[in-house]
Amino acid sequence: MPDADSLDHSEMVVDYLRARIEVAGGMIGMAEFMQYALYAPGLGYYMAGNRKFGAGGDFVTAPEISPVFGRTLARQCAPVLSALNGGILELGAGSGVLAVTLLKKLAELGTLPASYQILEVSPELCERQLQKIKAEIPDLAAVVTWINALPARFRGVIVANEVLDALPIERFVRTQDDVLQLCAGYVNGRFIYQTRSAAEPLRNSVLEIETQIERKFAEGYTSEVSLGLPGWVSDVLAALDQGVIFLFDYGVSRREYYATERDQGWLRCHFRHHAHNEPLIYPGIQDITSWVDFSAVAQSASLQGADIAGFVTQALFLMNAGLENELAGFDSLSSAAQIELSQQIKQLTLPGEMGEHFKCMGLCKGDVPSLDAFSFGDRAHSL
Repeated sequence: MPDADSLDHSEMVVDYLRARIEVAGGMIGMAEFMQYALYAPGLGYYMAGNRKFGAGGDFVTAPEISPVFGRTLARQCAPVLSALNGGILELGAGSGVLAVTLLKKLAELGTLPASYQILEVSPELCERQLQKIKAEIPDLAAVVTWINALPARFRGVIVANEVLDALPIERFVRTQDDVLQLCAGYVNGRFIYQTRSAAEPLRNSVLEIETQIERKFAEGYTSEVSLGLPGWVSDVLAALDQGVIFLFDYGVSRREYYATERDQGWLRCHFRHHAHNEPLIYPGIQDITSWVDFSAVAQSASLQGADIAGFVTQALFLMNAGLENELAGFDSLSSAAQIELSQQIKQLTLPGEMGEHFKCMGLCKGDVPSLDAFSFGDRAHSL
């Protein structure tokens, strides 16, 4: 159960959402509900002061688990930065731990970028990132700047770790003759699910998916579509003049995403390290996410003229990119440190942990050095 302060905050978010529902005539789509619950100014999950990351938050990300993740990623950034004399742009920097780790390792490799930009929508997270960077790498902090919009022209490496899953999604229900939009209403003091005939953008997206997977969804099939994803990919690629984008997230190909047995979709909520699939409870104090349809990302990127550098599991990304080199001093560690590092590596790479569910997609624009991270086990053909 949430503590009293968290419940009080959630009640304020409930009042905010209820007012939006009343203005809309009794119901709002799940994308709108998710947008408000996560990003309402001063109230939403990512905009308020509750702790989100790490052991004391609601979930843990790969950079939080071990610096090995960021140090291995830095090995892939280094040749691109050197070849292009470019910078790094991190989209949604979380607690700031990845920025700290990347900059430390890049300085060690002699490829420290002239600029490290962070695009962060949450003022509260910006402050946390600033404090962490100042405390842990004061000598490197000067290269870090915060921006509130994508740059007009950027060369180098763009990193987005667990960003796509937080894009608001619409949920749909397929019937024999129609596509219904799953919405949120407010009745008798609580949020409830309601449906209405889907508007054209959602209906057309569902019909296009059925065409691509060569199967009509069964009666009652429920899932999600991220209508904002193509625009997000287009905007990021438009900002990139030349370089590489690394996208890390939990996700699958389109055929896997809309498999027959996945008839309740991939929406997931996270609260105090408990995962569940009920987004209508505890608004504002729990994370709401959805797995990523990476085929949609690849399709949008191709339409913008970008190349797909590769699509691999997180485990293979780390192993291909030089994880072994980051473990070179393992034998010299104390027994306790060896056990701790072994546990971290298992969590990052084992199939039952993050190794298989999390993927990395690389997108390239212009001439860039070859990327070892996609040299083995590339699944781009499955997209």
